[in-house]
Amino acid sequence: MSELADAFARLAPGRRVHGISATLLPFREGRPDWDAFTAHVARTGGAGLDVAVNMDTGFGDLLDDAARGEVLDATRSALGSGVSFYAGAFSGGDGDPHSGYRRSIRAIEKRGAVPVIVQCVAMHGLGAADKAAFYARILDGVERAVAFELGPVFAPHGEIWDDETFARVLELPMLVGAKHSSLDRATELRRLVARDRARPEFRIYTGNDLAIDMVAYGSDYLLGLSTFAPEDFAARDQLLATGDSGFLVQNDALQHLGNVGFREPVPAYKHSAAMFLHLTGRLASAEIHPLAPRRPESDRVLLLDCARRLGAIEDPEHVYRERVAPFL
Repeated sequence: MSELADAFARLAPGRRVHGISATLLPFREGRPDWDAFTAHVARTGGAGLDVAVNMDTGFGDLLDDAARGEVLDATRSALGSGVSFYAGAFSGGDGDPHSGYRRSIRAIEKRGAVPVIVQCVAMHGLGAADKAAFYARILDGVERAVAFELGPVFAPHGEIWDDETFARVLELPMLVGAKHSSLDRATELRRLVARDRARPEFRIYTGNDLAIDMVAYGSDYLLGLSTFAPEDFAARDQLLATGDSGFLVQNDALQHLGNVGFREPVPAYKHSAAMFLHLTGRLASAEIHPLAPRRPESDRVLLLDCARRLGAIEDPEHVYRERVAPFL
């Protein structure tokens, strides 16, 4: 059976998706805006999505260990005790990457969170067996974690595994899932086929913000796009769970937003997220990390159309006057 036929065979009403939102870290005057961040984390959790912090969307690769620790503490405070969340684990960038990962993982587990292993350049060039051994070493004693294969279009430290590497990753019991961000449907469909055959309980979290309907074909999600509009994603997921055809309408509107926000250069999507959240009144400004790439301010016109289509603003003309026109 072809991969496409396998994908169509998975289509069924009543599927409940595990949605994780890679959460934006807002900035003001060049520094993290902690009040805005905790409010956004609480909003995301309140919508019914799990929260992931210190991911690419949260500028995790641009923060040092101390700043990432502040993010973890702020997230724990916003969600309250007993609520699990996910967080990017990094190699540290210098010295022994194994010890760097171990320090990062310990900091995450200390806050009651699940580590998401962000790739590093030290992994590049390793064969499938050695790469799986690398993961096994840094995850020794860890109860559960999520792996993360990231396309280089997002960040130079990322890479997409070959099929043998993925097969070996599937064998690691402490890994309960993998976020897949190739932006390529065919590759993700191969992941699903391999998962179904070898370890059906393992979750493939799509990171394809240009094909968010992958949830209908068997993927779950860990998306940056969901930080733009967490309530709208939660509503879409509920429609899928109940077999309501409104899922298609809601998904199309969200995909329109994804096509605008995640066009090239893809890393600038964080600025798109901040502008959208500013337009919809969720943030006081659209400021992002000083070193992050930016979109032209004219993107506000496109994002206003996306917000109108989603019904995210009550008075588009007022928003245009107050939050679009002054920036053009």
